[in-house]
This record gives sequence, C-alpha cells and structure tokens, in this order.
Amino acid sequence: MSLHDDAVLVLKSYEDQEVLCQAYLDHLQAHPDGMWKACEAGHITASALVIDPGHGRVLLTLHKKLRMWLQMGGHCEPQDATLEAAALREATEESGITGLTLLPGGPVRLDRHPIPPPCHCHFDVQYAVLAPAGAVQEISDESLDLRWFAYDEVADVADDSVVRLLDATRARL
Repeated sequence: MSLHDDAVLVLKSYEDQEVLCQAYLDHLQAHPDGMWKACEAGHITASALVIDPGHGRVLLTLHKKLRMWLQMGGHCEPQDATLEAAALREATEESGITGLTLLPGGPVRLDRHPIPPPCHCHFDVQYAVLAPAGAVQEISDESLDLRWFAYDEVADVADDSVVRLLDATRARL
C-alpha cells in the first residue's frame, strides 16, 4: 500500500470535520502528487502535538520560517509508509525525543492552512504523541526554540489551530 492509499483510507474513516475531510479527499483525487511538497496546489502534511499528560504540558517548536509556536510536523517523505509514521518521524526529528508513542485512535484533527508561495496550502493531518517519562528535548535545525508549555499557557503563545489540537487531544486522553 502506498502512502497516498494510506492517506485516503485514514481520511475515509475520519468521522469528524466531514467538510474538511472531503476537501482532503477531493485534493488527492485531483492531484496524484498531492502527498508531496512538490505539489504547488497544496499537499498533505503530518504533524504531532508532543504531550506530557503527567505534568500537564505540551512541547512546542518556534518554527524557523514562520516564527510561530507550533506542534512538530512537516512534509511526508518517500520512506514514510503511513501518515502516522510521518507524524511520528517529524515529532521525533524536531523534538529530539526518542521513545515517543502515538496517542491511540488515529488523527486527532484535520487543519487546512495557507502557506507562503510557491505552495498554496497545507492539508495537515494532526496526531498527538505521548512523551516518555523524563523526556529531554533537543532543538533541531528547523526550530529557533523548543519549550514546554502548561496547558493553560498555550492560548497565550500559539494560534487557534494549536489550541484546538490541544483541546481535542486532552478530550481523547
């Protein structure tokens, strides 16, 4: 099964956010290369909120290009067998934390957002990952900073999409 096929299966089973889900499926139908960064009409991305429920906090990255506090995430790569694998890889690479585990139940949310040219938008499939006890982050070259934020601090530093992802993640815990 290809990553494209995995994405279609994941999205078809998604029961929330039906209109946005259909937009993702329509995009993939119209753009066979819609999984990849090279698709300038937009492409699927995979992200993951790193969460430490025991301490009531999340790890956010200060994105180098966007200069915003965001969850870890990015583009799918040819070696990613699934969207879950892409999200977990991105979270591990960008956080420097080994031993992250996906929150069960598949994607937590979908989020479509415009990005600077040459591409027009990201169709982000958002997961959550649990940090192991004693996790220590290590900044990557994709970030200006990494920082743990208490749940109630996130709305003060991040945009509404991150707040919605945190709320949906906490509801699933």
